[in-house]
Amino acid sequence: MSPQGSKPKLDEKVLTRTPPRRGPEPVAFPLLSMRWERLAMVHWRYDAEVVQRLLPRGLLVDRFEDRAWVSLTPFTMSSVRGLGAVALPPAAFPETNLRTYVRLPGGPSGLWFFSLDVTAPYLLAGRAIGVRYRWADLTVRERGADTFYGGRRRGAEGVGYRMRIRAGAPVEEMSPLDDWLTSRWVALSRAAGLLWLTPVHHEPWPLRHGTVGELEQTLTRSAGLPDPEPSPLVHVSPGVGPVRLGPSRPVL
Repeated sequence: MSPQGSKPKLDEKVLTRTPPRRGPEPVAFPLLSMRWERLAMVHWRYDAEVVQRLLPRGLLVDRFEDRAWVSLTPFTMSSVRGLGAVALPPAAFPETNLRTYVRLPGGPSGLWFFSLDVTAPYLLAGRAIGVRYRWADLTVRERGADTFYGGRRRGAEGVGYRMRIRAGAPVEEMSPLDDWLTSRWVALSRAAGLLWLTPVHHEPWPLRHGTVGELEQTLTRSAGLPDPEPSPLVHVSPGVGPVRLGPSRPVL
């Protein structure tokens, strides 16, 4: 029996076993549809055990070559529609999330969000199923080949980031790691003692390689992670859409 309040020790064979890959499940009746545009993905490797300690009970860190990955992902959301039909203002607004890659034991792999900083207040309703939305001031602006992203979380002094990303050549042939990091069709959250699964459907990302010109951030530290390695892997995308989010359902 584990001490009260501690997490049970997970079987190492379960932690490292690779489940079969799955594509996106159809979303016939989306709760929300939108476009995701001007997106950057800044990926860092982490020790899997460090990330596992921050995950809720019942959720396993997913590994690529025995390492976990954490990604800072700023973008612009546009053309948001409730129930796939009702237009929701504003016309376009920024969002920034900090995510890692997870799976259910014997189940699908997906995303776990340490935080989602947003500027559209209606998205905060996602907190009902444990999605970690935070109210923030965010900006996305382009200057030539560079895109500047930045933001500060409201009510959390010193939590924010700023960075400059330059898009490079197209990713003409996806590496196994490119596919592993960007082909995720499930988001997981935890509320009311349950894990909730939200299906996400969109076309594959059109990807370009990217480089970081400058980067300062405290989002990883705020999430309980140590500071990341200095040289991240970067993907850039002009965007995808429509993105269709299906109804969330409890899975564990």
